Formats: sequence, structure tokens, C-alpha cells
Amino acid sequence: MQAVTFSLVLCLLLTLTVTACGSGNGNSASKPNSSPNSAVNEPGGTTNETNTSGENTTDEEMEPEAGAKLMVWEAKEQLEYMKQIAADFEKEYGVPVTVEEMAGGDQGARLATDGPSKLAADVLTLPHDQIGQAVKAGLLLPNDVFEEETKSTMVATAVQASSYDGILYGYPKSVETYALFYNKDLIPDAPKTWDDVIAFADTYNNPKENKFAIMWEFVGYYSYPFIGSFGGYIYGDNNTNFKDIGLNNEGTIKGFTFLQSLKKILPLNAGDITYDVKTQLFQEGKLAMNIDGPWSITAFKENVNLGVAPLPKGPDGQDSLSFSGVKSYYVNSYTEYPVAGRLFAHFASNKENQLKNFEMTGAIPASIEAGEAPEIKDDPIIGGFFEQFQNSVPMPSVSEIKSVWEPLKAAFVSLWNDSNLDVKQTLDQTVTTIQADLESK
Repeated sequence: MQAVTFSLVLCLLLTLTVTACGSGNGNSASKPNSSPNSAVNEPGGTTNETNTSGENTTDEEMEPEAGAKLMVWEAKEQLEYMKQIAADFEKEYGVPVTVEEMAGGDQGARLATDGPSKLAADVLTLPHDQIGQAVKAGLLLPNDVFEEETKSTMVATAVQASSYDGILYGYPKSVETYALFYNKDLIPDAPKTWDDVIAFADTYNNPKENKFAIMWEFVGYYSYPFIGSFGGYIYGDNNTNFKDIGLNNEGTIKGFTFLQSLKKILPLNAGDITYDVKTQLFQEGKLAMNIDGPWSITAFKENVNLGVAPLPKGPDGQDSLSFSGVKSYYVNSYTEYPVAGRLFAHFASNKENQLKNFEMTGAIPASIEAGEAPEIKDDPIIGGFFEQFQNSVPMPSVSEIKSVWEPLKAAFVSLWNDSNLDVKQTLDQTVTTIQADLESK
């Protein structure tokens, strides 16, 4: 509760700071930029009027501001990749780009403190669950010039995650979600449905020898397939309306009832199924399938004949929906070069550069065409994650989601450990607990 209160206070302070810096103090240099065309150079050195038609301008019609230069923040693991992109951009547009190392988790906070004082990068990367506070504080420019192109070329989930309050801000860069790891030596073909998993478990499971068909962690993050896949939801309006809690609706009740039925193929209590336990069993060749994310690939590639596939379809043939995360480029609203900044974010996120990012760092692309490229689609590991991502829901980015995780985990664990618990009553109590926490803030 203290962490949430601090976040809300910080957000308010940031909003007040930006308002103060952008108010009528006579210092136009401190005000954030918004127009993509007010500084577009035409032949002869004149500038266009601000575009008020609502039509998107393409990069062929745009030219960077005279004398433009950019600074880009990038995390250490992507530094060399970004330096190549910066060099390529300078060759094409004549705009020098300085790349400064900045940890991914620090960029949003630094933008909040350094943006209004003109010390922040012109372009940076943010995970989608951080953009809400940045938008409220007036720190990001909308992706308006390339909006339609972005929406048509990027996976819809990535576009949704890079938007806030119906406005697109990000230029999607990479995605991640969890999927089904499987050991090809134990199960050559990934099961398509949960019925297939159950049938395999009947022939493979041997708890006395610690041999199990499938495992996943019992935390709220991994419970979403048993919510969204069955018609449930956490908050309404795409997880933005915390006054509408869907964790005890008919869909969620159905999903968690199905979850209880799976205890027969994984006869362990939730507390006995940890990340370390399932990782060790998978490495030892005792666990056939493991629901996990791309962050665990390196732990298995050396000693497991590894495959990755989408999560098994539900009992009614429905796709299993996972939670996902999206990283996108964003343009600092206080940049002195809003045109060059937009051009760079668009350039860095194009199909070719997303494929280069995958080649150099393993980042899974958000571009539809990049995902269809042979190096992604035919990759026995990455292709499975990209396919699952298309059946995913962005992690909620509203601060009120913090009221959900612990009660949801408790329900997830309780209903698994005690098959005699009534699903509806348990989920009703879960929603009551969440509502009480929300009202106390």
C-alpha cells in the first residue's frame, strides 16, 4: 500500500512539474513539442504550416529539422545493436545520433526528472506498463505521423499495449510472453489441446520418480489463461476500468473450475511447484512440458532437446490467452527535434531493424512481417513465442493492478490445493478483497 501511495504521489508531482514547466512563464524552450510538421523543412529552407488536416504524413514527406541531432537511451544488452541503427539512420537522414547506456528499468524515471530540464534522451524505450504515468505527466509525444502504418504493420496486441486512453504513443520494438516449452525427446510433437496433455500425462506421469507431464508457477501472472480464455477478465475496458472487476464472472468461474480438474495430472500442492523445481526437473529430463518465458531459454538450450509451442487450446477449442509485455520506442515531448525523433523511432522499429535486433540480441519482433520471416517463423523456439503472442493480452498498466496480484494468487493457490472449495464463493471473496483494497487508497 505504501508503494502504491508513493507511485500516486510521484505521478501527481510529475504532472505538476510538467504543468509548471510548460505554463505561461515566458520560457518557450521549456515547453514540450507537439507538432510533427511545424519544423519540417521544405526546399529553399522554408517550413510547412502545422498540419491540421488530420492526415498522416509519411517519412518521404518529412525532413529532419535543420541541425538536428539526437540522443537515444538504450539498455546494455542492446547497446551494440542500437549503435548500428544510429549509424544507419545518420547515413540515411544526415542526423547524428548519440547512444547513451541506460538500464531499461531506469529510463522512465530519468525521463520524468530530466525531460522538462532538457537533459533526457530524445528517444527511449519503455515497457508498456510504464507509459500511463509518463503520458499523464505529459512526457511523451503521440505516434501520430506514423499511426496508421504502425497499426497496420504491428501485431494488434503490441499496438494496444503501446497506446494509452485510446491514443497511440509507442513504436513497437519487441514482445514477450510465456508459452509451452517441451522436451522433444519425451514428447516429439507439442500437444494442441489440454485433452492431448491429459492423455499424455496418463501414460507418462510417475510422481514417485518425480516424472510429470507439465508444470507452471502458481502466481497471478500465469493464471490468466484460466481467466481470459474462458471469457473472464481482471478489469473492464481492456484492463483499464478498475470499477469493473471480472474475476468472479461466469467465464472466470468456468476457467478456474477447469483448472481444478487438472490436479489429476499434476498431483502436487502449489507451494511445491516453484520456478527452481520445475527448471531442475525440465533440465533433468523428468518434466516433459514447462510453461515459461523467453527469459529461460538459455537455461535449457544446452541440455534439452527444446521446442516451444503455443499454449494448449482449451476444452472448447478456444485459444489459450497469455499475459504479454511489449517494449516500444517513445519520443520525449521535450525534444528540440520532434520530427527527427519521430523519424528515428519509426526507422528503428521497421521490419528490417526488428529482424536485426532479433539476430543480434534475440529480441522477439512486434512486426507482423518480421514474425513471418523464415528466421522467426521457422525457428523452433522463437516461432512458438511469436505465435503465442498473437493470442495474448498486454499486462495491465494501471496502478490499480497492484490491488489484484496477491488476492488473485491466493485464489489460484487455494482452489488448486483444495478441490472441495467452491469456486464461485472463493472468487466472490477475492473480488471483495480487491474492492476493499482499492477503496482504502
